[in-house]
Amino acid sequence: MNEILLIDDNYIDNFINKTILTREKIAETITVKLSPLEALEYLASKTDRFPELIFLDIKMPQMDGFEFLSAFEKLSEEQKEKCRIIMLSSSHNMEDIETAKKNPYVLEYLIKPLDSSKLNALLELIV
Repeated sequence: MNEILLIDDNYIDNFINKTILTREKIAETITVKLSPLEALEYLASKTDRFPELIFLDIKMPQMDGFEFLSAFEKLSEEQKEKCRIIMLSSSHNMEDIETAKKNPYVLEYLIKPLDSSKLNALLELIV
């Protein structure tokens, strides 16, 4: 995998997630953005390779994960078709889980924290 994008406003979660992903060596690059707005700007600037996988938190200030998904829909089909989104949230709220699972761009909903066993199960879905 070329690139994974982490979108989460929590520095500690980003550190843990990046550490796990780096240790598992599943991507050449792991990019971290602290807000969905920052991530959308980053994605809009990508003219060549697009991240193959995005880990997206739900509860964030200014724009939440679901609002990011609405904005993501407006990207080009070429960009969207190469990218899978994993909701990675601390929310156990069934409404959040159902909303995420209904979105065509969301491959899976995972409860934080990310760990090696969750990551390996996820990789089996992707391959």
